[in-house]
Amino acid sequence: MFEQEGTSTTPAPEVAAPESSTPGAPASTEVEGEAPAAPAPVPTADSEPEAVEEPAAGGGAPFGGTDAEGEYQPMQVVSDDLGGMSFADAISGTIVEFDEGDIVTGTVVKVDKDEVLLDIGYKSEGVIPNRELSIRHDVDPHEVVATGDVIEALVLQKEDKEGRLILSKKRAQYERAWGTIEQIKQTDGVVEGPVIEVVKGGLILDIGLRGFLPASLVELRRVRDLQPYVGRTLQAKIIELDKNRNNVVLSRRAHLEETQREARDEFLANLKPGEVRRGVVSSVVNFGAFVDLGGMDGLVHVSELSWKHVDHPSSVVQVGDEVTVQVLDVDLSRERISLSLKATQQDPWQQFASGHRVGELVYGRVTKLVPFGAFVQVGEGIEGLVHISEMAAHHVDLPDQVVSPGEELWVKIIDLDLERRRISLSIKQAAEGGTVAAEYQDLYGEHAYDEHGNYIGPDYAAEGAEGGEGGEGEGGEAVAAGAEDGTAVEATETAPAAEATEAAEAEEPPVSG
Repeated sequence: MFEQEGTSTTPAPEVAAPESSTPGAPASTEVEGEAPAAPAPVPTADSEPEAVEEPAAGGGAPFGGTDAEGEYQPMQVVSDDLGGMSFADAISGTIVEFDEGDIVTGTVVKVDKDEVLLDIGYKSEGVIPNRELSIRHDVDPHEVVATGDVIEALVLQKEDKEGRLILSKKRAQYERAWGTIEQIKQTDGVVEGPVIEVVKGGLILDIGLRGFLPASLVELRRVRDLQPYVGRTLQAKIIELDKNRNNVVLSRRAHLEETQREARDEFLANLKPGEVRRGVVSSVVNFGAFVDLGGMDGLVHVSELSWKHVDHPSSVVQVGDEVTVQVLDVDLSRERISLSLKATQQDPWQQFASGHRVGELVYGRVTKLVPFGAFVQVGEGIEGLVHISEMAAHHVDLPDQVVSPGEELWVKIIDLDLERRRISLSIKQAAEGGTVAAEYQDLYGEHAYDEHGNYIGPDYAAEGAEGGEGGEGEGGEAVAAGAEDGTAVEATETAPAAEATEAAEAEEPPVSG
């Protein structure tokens, strides 16, 4: 009996084939060695198709299927987690779209010493190089971010040569900070941040970007050592803002002045010109010195440091010196105080004028030559002018034909103007003799000469034994005394004016009558 191939995927159970009871029915053929196969059922017109078993309603079947009528039924949705969002919107929400220059948000998934990986929902993680991580230089990435941190980054390149997405945290921070800083500048507000670096001329503050705080604006007075400020958090005002040049200039002094304005106003109101105050030199600059009066700094201009000429303020005062100054002026509108150091000291001009008169002889040193004459120092901080016409009895073309800087000689006072602080001197008239000033009377007064006009004063007593007779010491000095009035003048071998006179040539200076 031949095996009939069934059409069903499920094999039919084997049953024994019944013998034909109908006369004339053909006998079935059997294959030797094989069991006879059961005949496949033949559907009839009255038979119903086999129904596919469906899960009961609400059974949570994972896939759809056909029902008893043969109709396809889709999968039943048992919960809606879209929250009213359309399916298309839900799909688009899983795709991150951005362009270069955009700011994106992501989660830090890895931190290396050279870079940080950031998951922003793109096909691959974004890479933040170390140099793009912080506005600080040479920073350890682990000090800036940690795995799991959610941060913002600016897209530099969607795909570099190696196919990587390149991001920048510091530039995203920079863009965000500019908006905030511009708003603070408009409202005259205050920014705050830690000092991260000392640079030439000032400090760098981290205010979301690099803000420059000049050294002169760190405190109310200039600070020389800025290193102790590193790590400190400071508040400051914005005084200059330029986004194109990436330039932000800050002033902590302006903030301090504003917060201490009430105390400053009271200090200025109580400070009167003419008062004498004690203070400490806080800084020395080319044009003078600043003195801390215990609440504000006042300026002592270089012209008010000393009665004598000052080449640089540092030659008179140093930082930390305690000084006594006089208040010259108080400018309330500009909040400036003008001080004087020399006003608390004795005026050498007044002192000189009270001890000297026109016609006296004084001893001085040539300090400077000018085309119209020579300046001679005749006292501490006192210089007089010897006009070229008063240098010698003969005509002089240039001052260096008669004197040279550093030379010491006698000069006569021919004019003394205390109000203008000017003294006119004469070498030519000094060679003619005259009365020596009071400070020279002990050495060159009447008692220092004998009846013959020879010098016998202290210099002679010390040097006469070696210098010989006639009042000439070892240095070759010749001193003459007045015969009647006791006045005297010294003519030195270094005085070319004396050499120009006949008396000097005869080694006997003229005697005043």
